Amino acid sequence: MIYNILDYGAVEGGAVNNQKMIQAAVDACAGTGGRVVIPAGNFLSGTIRLKSDMELYLEAGSTLTVSLDPADIIDFSEKSDKKNTMDGIQNGCFLYACHEKNLTISGEGRIDGRGRDVYFDAGLDGDFHECPLSVKDFRPRTTYLEDVDGLTVKGITFYDASFWTLHMAGCRNVLVDGIRIFNNDRGPNNDGIDPDACQNVVIRGCIVESGDDAIVLKATKPIWEKYGNCENVVISDCILHSRDSALKMGTETYGDIRNVIFSNCVVRECSRAVGIWVRDGGTIEDILIHHVTGSVKRYADAPGGRGVPRWWGKGEPFFLSSTYRNEEVRKERKKIGKIRRITFEQVRLLAESCIFLGGEEEAQIEDICIKDCDITWRKQSIHRPGVFDEQPSPRDVYEHEIPWLYARSVMGLKVSGSFRIEESLSDVIGEKEILENAAAEIRRESK
Repeated sequence: MIYNILDYGAVEGGAVNNQKMIQAAVDACAGTGGRVVIPAGNFLSGTIRLKSDMELYLEAGSTLTVSLDPADIIDFSEKSDKKNTMDGIQNGCFLYACHEKNLTISGEGRIDGRGRDVYFDAGLDGDFHECPLSVKDFRPRTTYLEDVDGLTVKGITFYDASFWTLHMAGCRNVLVDGIRIFNNDRGPNNDGIDPDACQNVVIRGCIVESGDDAIVLKATKPIWEKYGNCENVVISDCILHSRDSALKMGTETYGDIRNVIFSNCVVRECSRAVGIWVRDGGTIEDILIHHVTGSVKRYADAPGGRGVPRWWGKGEPFFLSSTYRNEEVRKERKKIGKIRRITFEQVRLLAESCIFLGGEEEAQIEDICIKDCDITWRKQSIHRPGVFDEQPSPRDVYEHEIPWLYARSVMGLKVSGSFRIEESLSDVIGEKEILENAAAEIRRESK
C-alpha cells in the first residue's frame, strides 16, 4: 500500500506546516502497513509520529524540513525528570516513534534540521573561529525513536541538525545502512548517531560529519532503567568527521556497554578517534577496534569560556577515562564503573596528543591491548601540545607534558607497533623525552 502525502493535502514550498497532512498519511498507513511517500519538493512539518509496519520513504529531490516553532514539536520528555539535562532529554523531536515494531525510514531525499537558524558565531577574533558556535532559541532533535524492535534507517541524508540527529533509545534489532549526515562541524550537541541502551545494532557504510561526536553509544539513566544495557553493536565501513570523537562510548554509563566492534573506518580530522568514558557505575567491556585509519588534531576553544562550550579532546588517538564525573560525586565516593578488555589492532593514525589511559585506584582500567598499531605524531594544527583533557571530571583540563602513552591506574597493558614523532612536533616535545616520559609513567602508575 502506497500513501502519498500529496493525496492528504500536503503543500510543498517550505512555508506551510504539513504536520496534519503527513500524520494523516501515516495514520492511514498504520491501518494496513505499507509506505508513506514524501515526493520531490520541500515540505515543512512539525513532529511526525511514526507507527509499526510502515516505511517513511523520501523520494529523490524531497526535503522534510523541521519546524522550529515549539508549538509544532512534541515534548516527549514531559514524563521524565527534566532536571536530568545531562541525558539530553529536552526540547522534543521531529520524527518520533515509541513502542513500535518493523519501522523503516529510507529513500534518496533529505531531512533538514535547520541548525543554521539556531547556531551563531559569538564574534570571536583570531584563531577562535575553530571553537563551538553559540546557540539561540529552541532546537529540537531530529529524531527520537524509543523501544522500536526492527528499526531500519537506510539511504537518506540528514542535513544541518541543531541537536542530536539519529537518537535510538532502547531499540532492538537495528540496521543503519548507507545514510549520510552533514552537520555543521562547529555545532555543539549535533551528534550523528546515538544508540542509547540499544541491543543488536549494525551501523555500516555511513558518512557522518558533525561538531559533536559522530557515533556515540550511551546508557542514559532513564533509558537504561527501562530497556537495559547497550550491547551487541557492529560499526563498519564508515567515514567519520567530528571536532569531538569519531566513536565515543559514554559518558552516560548508568548501565553497561559491551560487545562492540568498530572496524574498517576512516577517521577524518577528529579531536579523538575513539573515546571511552565511565562515570556513573556501569561497565564498558569487550570492545574490539581494528583496521581504522585517518587523523586526529586539536581545535581551539573560546578564550575564557565566553559562555561557549569546549570541545572534548586535544588530538588523542585513543582516550580511556575511568574517574568521577565532578567534585561532588568524588566526595560522595559514588561508584565510578569499569573499563576492561579493550583491544586496538591494525590502527593507523596521525595524532597531536598521546594515547591516554586514565583510571583511579578504585576504578582501574583492565586488560588493554594495543596491537600492531601505527601512530605518527605530526603537527596538524596551530596549537602546541601541553594539556590533558579529562572532561567531565574534577581534573578537567590541565597542563601536562605529553608522552606518547600515558597510563594511570591500568592493570594489564600490552602495546606493540610503530610509534614515531615527526620533526614538526619534535621541536616542541623531543622524541627521546617523550619515550622516557612514557616509560616512567608506565613504571610508576601501572601494573
